[in-house]
Amino acid sequence: MDPGDCYHCGQAVATGVDLSVNIDGQARGMCCGGCQAVAQAIIDNGLGDYYRNRDALPNAPREAMPAIVEGLQLYDHADFQKGFVRVRGEGPDSSEREASLILEGITCSACIWLNEQHLSRLPGVTAVDINYATRRARVCWDERRVRLSEILAAIAAIGYRAYPYDTAKSEELARKERRAALWRVFVAGFGMMQVMMYAVPVYLAGDGEMTPAVEQLMRWASLVLTLPVVLYSAAPFFRNAWRDLRLARVGMDVPVALGVGAAFAASVWATLTAGGEVYFDSVTMFVFFLLSGRFLEMTARQRAVSVTEALARLMPVVAARMPAYPDQRDLVQVMAADLRAGDVVLVKPGETIPADGRVIEGESTANEALLTGESAPVRKRPGVPVTGGAVNIESPLLVEVAQVGEGTRLSAIVRLMERAAMEKPRIVELADRIASRFIICLLFLAVGVAVAWSFIDPRQALWITVSVLVVSCPCALSLATPVALTVAGGAMARAGLLVTRSHAIETLARATHFVFDKTGTLTTGEMHVLEVLPLGTLGREQSLALAAALEQASEHPIGKALRVAMAGRDMPAVEGLANEPGCGMKAQYGGRQVRVGRPDYVLKLHGRPLPDSAQLLLDGGDTVVALGDDTGWIALFRIGDEPRPEAAAMVAALHAAGSHVALLSGDAAAAARRVAQALGIDEVHADASPQAKHAYVRHLQAGGAVVAMVGDGVNDAPVLAQAQVSVAMGGGAQLARTQADLVLLSEDLQHLWRGVVVARRTLRVIRQNLWWSFAYNLVALPLAMTGFIAPWMAGIGMSGSSLLVVANSLRLQHVAES
Repeated sequence: MDPGDCYHCGQAVATGVDLSVNIDGQARGMCCGGCQAVAQAIIDNGLGDYYRNRDALPNAPREAMPAIVEGLQLYDHADFQKGFVRVRGEGPDSSEREASLILEGITCSACIWLNEQHLSRLPGVTAVDINYATRRARVCWDERRVRLSEILAAIAAIGYRAYPYDTAKSEELARKERRAALWRVFVAGFGMMQVMMYAVPVYLAGDGEMTPAVEQLMRWASLVLTLPVVLYSAAPFFRNAWRDLRLARVGMDVPVALGVGAAFAASVWATLTAGGEVYFDSVTMFVFFLLSGRFLEMTARQRAVSVTEALARLMPVVAARMPAYPDQRDLVQVMAADLRAGDVVLVKPGETIPADGRVIEGESTANEALLTGESAPVRKRPGVPVTGGAVNIESPLLVEVAQVGEGTRLSAIVRLMERAAMEKPRIVELADRIASRFIICLLFLAVGVAVAWSFIDPRQALWITVSVLVVSCPCALSLATPVALTVAGGAMARAGLLVTRSHAIETLARATHFVFDKTGTLTTGEMHVLEVLPLGTLGREQSLALAAALEQASEHPIGKALRVAMAGRDMPAVEGLANEPGCGMKAQYGGRQVRVGRPDYVLKLHGRPLPDSAQLLLDGGDTVVALGDDTGWIALFRIGDEPRPEAAAMVAALHAAGSHVALLSGDAAAAARRVAQALGIDEVHADASPQAKHAYVRHLQAGGAVVAMVGDGVNDAPVLAQAQVSVAMGGGAQLARTQADLVLLSEDLQHLWRGVVVARRTLRVIRQNLWWSFAYNLVALPLAMTGFIAPWMAGIGMSGSSLLVVANSLRLQHVAES
């Protein structure tokens, strides 16, 4: 570049322009204020390596700007960040931000490590988590210290690209990745076939059957055909290896690039000098097999993350909103993102509900399979809540919007899944550390093999060294765990059990003790009339009808239970209905005053003691409601929640699998024992405060137990946090769901058992993958060192090893359905 040209873009600096930026201790001339501003931004952001490492100048100033730096203002704009950045911390003035990004250029676990380490060193960046299987990144930062554009620029500075995550962009990048990979495989395969056409005659020709000139012609033809394979198909290996070495890192592509480059360079030298061995056929073959294996692995990986992507695509783009004035019925098509609480939308059969809300008109069924794992359609009628993302099946529904955007249940589910995907389990970190150290050892071993064979048989030293470099690349080891966990998380989500923490699957598989709360967990959490004890002249049905009539205006769960028990049947007419807060309801019936509510409240009406036959009902531990008039007692009603119909089968399955099951409840001992007896649970701890629950779990853990706590409600949050793995019911309190490692969206306990089965199978698959990875290297490495594996065979072995690990993990997709 001419000293008088712009140091940033290379264009000529006009006469009279005196602009500069201090770069590497020198004042560098700039052609315009735009180049000066961008160059200063690059230097201020600590990205001076851009100038030191660039190897060419572009044709236009616009192309000279790093794409991320060029869009500084766009990425830092609050409106632009709405779709992928959220505020962390308490209060509107919080400066903590969290962004969901997707990375382009990730090829192995070393890429993940490099990006995480690089970004974590930026001032103001508080957390970085990148998922290998999904290429998704979660970045947290303090916007008072660092801007999002600076974070994206830092990623670009080390050779990767980051984009704000959205489903369309993710799909576009996936298609782009598949298309580019397929073209590279095609070029490598075509080159391999053509090179083999020239190599086979040389192999088959006997002594004197092929002249040196013809053999040399074959070599030159092979060289020409191998060039596209090395320069295009194998380009990602060399590019990634150079990036890793330039940054003093060792990734998976380093040994592959060394092997391919060494074999090709030696073959070129042999061709130019017309002496020695050529390996063009081996180079093209193992590039083809390596790329084929990576393409199949990439396809399987993208298939594995399909559940999360499917959830993100559920919410429709547009919605049919009813007008604000009730006398108008013309629909208005609006963006679903523009809906607000209180809006009324029409959802036709086959359409997706655009937001959380409740039905105000119409009856239909909704398919919530992806949201809850429940395949059967759910009946929807006026007053019943609906979830955004569910599909209306039968008839039109008018829905009043309650929550939109980030406040919807679907958004919460996606956020929890993303959180689990971003976090890195301990077992994955361990595998990554082993893989990185293995690569370093492999490089030293390859040098030793090259030196040893140069003394034993110099003619074979090169291809044996290449085989060692390629055959033992630990791709399978790095894939063994993350792919299995990703597939398992998707399978469990389809079964209605949402993984929200990275360690949950591994810990659930190792759980020895399952501790359950009672109300809302083992029971439905809804009050029902369990028993009616007539005490006067009225029979069971008449007593229940009169009690329901007295409770017809009550919003209390007990009143609702009495009304539900009489659903569809006539109730007697009462007069002067009134509520006594905290006591019950009173009215006039048949010329007499009647009351329903607490037994002592009814007792004050007539003053007659309860008969001895009623004492057993009072001692049962459930809520007892009395009905009486001014002449005496009419009936007693035992009201409580019933065990979930699937709970007994789930408990029996856990027992059969060798797990210990306990009931830990704050309810009365009699009620807790009744539920435990009905479900086959032997160990019961009742009347337990939140502190007592916490202490009980700690006692189990002190004895070596791995505790899985299943609960519901705010008072369960401390014990959920204490357990090694916690499960919250999907309808429970928000705090409990936040604390939990898994959320049972379907509230079907059989899905919890399916999750346990998937988790235990996942742990077995991970062990199988790891054992295979170690066994493969244990066998393949000595064979390669002793010359029994050719380079093309090494390419097949490494690709096949990685593909086998991915295929074994994909079997988990069908475990939850069996």
